[in-house]
Formats: sequence, structure tokens, C-alpha cells
Amino acid sequence: MLLGEVPLPAGTWFPWHQHELHQLVWSASGVVAVRTGDAGWVLPPTRALWIPAGVRHRTGALGRAALRGIYAHPDRSPVSWPAPRLVAVRPLLHELLEYLTGEGVAPAARLRAEAVAFDLLEPLDVVPIVVPLPADPRARDVAAAVLANPADARSLAEFGRDVGAAERTLARIFVRECRVPFGTWRTQVRLRASLPLLAQGLPLATVAQRVGYSSASAFVAAFRRAVGVPPGAYFAG
Repeated sequence: MLLGEVPLPAGTWFPWHQHELHQLVWSASGVVAVRTGDAGWVLPPTRALWIPAGVRHRTGALGRAALRGIYAHPDRSPVSWPAPRLVAVRPLLHELLEYLTGEGVAPAARLRAEAVAFDLLEPLDVVPIVVPLPADPRARDVAAAVLANPADARSLAEFGRDVGAAERTLARIFVRECRVPFGTWRTQVRLRASLPLLAQGLPLATVAQRVGYSSASAFVAAFRRAVGVPPGAYFAG
């Protein structure tokens, strides 16, 4: 393993890039976000993201964060997941990652610690939240409005009057270009917008209201259907 540490001020984003090495993205403090294509993850210190070599991605800080970049050569890594995987960072792995980041670790001790760290990489069975964007300029304007305010409750017909397109036309565009109906697409936007709020520890009722749900139970049900686990399990320590 190779390790690097970057202190990130809030709102800092790296440009899109890729690595020849596998990378484990983790924040020792604060909350970071990672985008790979249309998929997105939010990572408090209890979560990390394994990014296989060659996967184009972008990383940023939602608040002040201590970002760890932990790298492994593909030909020497016992982990070979072909796609990004969310990983649980439990206390022992947390301490090992901090230990490996420190100075003065002898080579033999480093190899032993790395072997244990690899053994502790526990993938979580969650579905990434994917928000593809349409190319059609009318649908793109609708998408921009929803992204700017996920709680916006306007119907597709109401959006259509603002952008000069019929409801059916917009509905066909979202299915064709985003591969999901508009309602499903908006749900994904709302769930992605909820992740930073959940990572901050805000109450479920507050998060639900901010992203457009009438109740915490409705939000939790939507989150579980889309992601595979309830919000509490996604961010559990």
C-alpha cells in the first residue's frame, strides 16, 4: 500500500482523473464525496470507497476534511473488485489506516499491518445513487431546477410549461436519455441530496423535509428501496 494525506477545505473538489493503482478513498475526519460517472457516494469516517485502477472519478470535501488516499498495486493487491465498492471502516481498520499513514513504520511491520488491513476491507451491499443528466436542453433545464431544489414539488407538466415542452415529450426524453422515468430520476436526486445531510447527523425528519418528503417514514422507505439499506445502516459506525 501507498498512502497520502490531503487536508481539504470545505467545498474543495479535485478535477476528474483516474489512477493506475487501486485506491481506497477515506476521510479520517470530516465528510468527503466521490463521483464516478453518474454515480455518487458520501463518505463520513465510518465509510470508505474502493475505486479500481482506471476508473475515472472526482473527489471533494463537503466540509473541512482530512482526506486519505490509500493506493495498492493491482498486481500485488489481494482485492480485485471490478467496480467501486463502499467499505465499512470499523474501529480496528480505522486505527490501522492511521498507523500506516504515520511515519517511521518499519517495512516488515508495514507488510503485516497491510495484510490485516486488506483482510478487514468489508464491502457493504448497497446500490450507488445514480443521477444521469439528459442532453435535451428542455429536459436539462428541468433537471437543473430539480438539482437546485430537490424539494421542488412541481409536476412534470408544470415544469413543461416553464421550459416550453409538453409533459409527454419531457417524459419520453427522461426515459430515453436517463433510462428511468422522471419520477424515479427525481427520487434519485432527492436521495443523493440527503446523503450530506445524513452524514452531518441531522434528524431524519429534517432531512426528509429538506429533500421533499412529507415524513421521515416515507423518506426511509424510499431510501431503503433505492439503496438496499435504511439510512441508519448506510452511515452506521
